[in-house]
Amino acid sequence: MAKKQEKKKFIWEGKDRSGKVVKGEMSALSTALVKTQLRSQGVNPTKVVQERTPLFGGKGKPIKPMDVAIFTRQLATMMKAGVPLVQSFDIVADGLQNANMKDLVLKIKTEVEGGSSFAHAISQHPLYFDELFCNLVDSGEQSGALETMLDRIATYKEKTEALKSKIKKAMNYPIAVVSIAIIVTAVLLVKVVPQFEIVFGNFGAELPAFTQMVIGMSEFMQEWWLIILAGAGGTGFGLSQLFKRSKSAQDTLDRGLLKAPIVGNILYESAVARYCRTLSTTFAAGVPLVEALDSVAGATGNVVFKNAVLGIKEDVSSGVQLNTSMKQTGLFPAMCLQMVAIGEESGALDEMLDKVATHFEAEVDNAVDGLTSLMEPIIMVVLGVLVGGLIVAMYLPIFQLGKTVM
Repeated sequence: MAKKQEKKKFIWEGKDRSGKVVKGEMSALSTALVKTQLRSQGVNPTKVVQERTPLFGGKGKPIKPMDVAIFTRQLATMMKAGVPLVQSFDIVADGLQNANMKDLVLKIKTEVEGGSSFAHAISQHPLYFDELFCNLVDSGEQSGALETMLDRIATYKEKTEALKSKIKKAMNYPIAVVSIAIIVTAVLLVKVVPQFEIVFGNFGAELPAFTQMVIGMSEFMQEWWLIILAGAGGTGFGLSQLFKRSKSAQDTLDRGLLKAPIVGNILYESAVARYCRTLSTTFAAGVPLVEALDSVAGATGNVVFKNAVLGIKEDVSSGVQLNTSMKQTGLFPAMCLQMVAIGEESGALDEMLDKVATHFEAEVDNAVDGLTSLMEPIIMVVLGVLVGGLIVAMYLPIFQLGKTVM
């Protein structure tokens, strides 16, 4: 049976019936088929080339949200300096080190050159430019203040990513250290303790209870380590797939994390900060409040806040004041409610929300720094108990033997 050919992606350029230069992409089995299809559409192809190594799957680092934030900041700077949009793409692309990000910028440039709006061009890459980003860019293009809007988006992305980074730091640091401690303990039980066990066998005396317990753990690990390792790996993989594929599992995790001690407070304050930051940015961009709340719901990063914001949207669309609806959810702190009420009364809602967001971002920073300082001595205690306990257990019989000889 003949092997089925896979379609390849081609970038083409040509002229339509009116002589206008048009560009685009097409998937086909060969260059000849692309040209045939273009001619059937009334386009005379002048250039058809197969796309280079695909984005996101070839060489270079993966594109991260901070790469998008930096791109946005650089583009805003170029446009504020009076550089045309298309030329700005070239300048920004030349300075990028990440090959994948550079390819992405050049693809957007090609689409804009072909007559697409900037908002439409980036909407073709939803993995990196979410709906909120695209809507804000579209608003900037429609109002003729794209450079100002890009500056706001860049600030929003930078602050949002800085907040995410802080939370990851708070979560990853203790997990990494404790994981290393467990691995070291397992190696000691499987490789080191058996050597001591051979030595103890020549003593001919009863071992201390603590030492016997550790030797029992060592024998268990030696016999079952492969199954334990496979079980731990399978459980980790299964949970990751469950939370990735199951909406109910994700929602349960979100609710549980908000109630967790210490970490829950950090996640709560970060959700409030994201809510205020996103709403401030969209409202300042001229997006109507009801439409802005749609974008805000998905940006809070937690299902509890997402559901609350969707409820707020329904209330606001029926004429209820924003601060009143927020108060009814019981989720938002008094300081946030008061600032929103002042903003609505004074007509400076975006400014008040920005101040609240800045306040809670600072609170998250302080909480993460405090948590890190608190975790260091706790981690040292855990390491001491795990590793130090094994060492004490192994040397106890030697100490007892010394007392017997004396």
